[in-house]
Amino acid sequence: MLLAHPAVLRELVARYESLCTASQELALAPELKRRLDDVAYTLCVTTGTRQLDQALAAARARLATTATAATATATVTVASATVTAT
Repeated sequence: MLLAHPAVLRELVARYESLCTASQELALAPELKRRLDDVAYTLCVTTGTRQLDQALAAARARLATTATAATATATVTVASATVTAT
């Protein structure tokens, strides 16, 4: 299965959250509703899910896994650099 790049997922989740906030502050204009529907659909497609709540959960889980892996890699890199420097 193809996995969306973490940057893409991060952008989609951020855009969805931003549009949700805007829709609460303003009356849900047709353009805003269409944009919200578009990003919800895109989240579902990129995560291989059919429900928005599942898509958000999958995207956030992937981002958390990616962040954990990046932290572990950075720790190993720093430790290797320290060993090499001494």
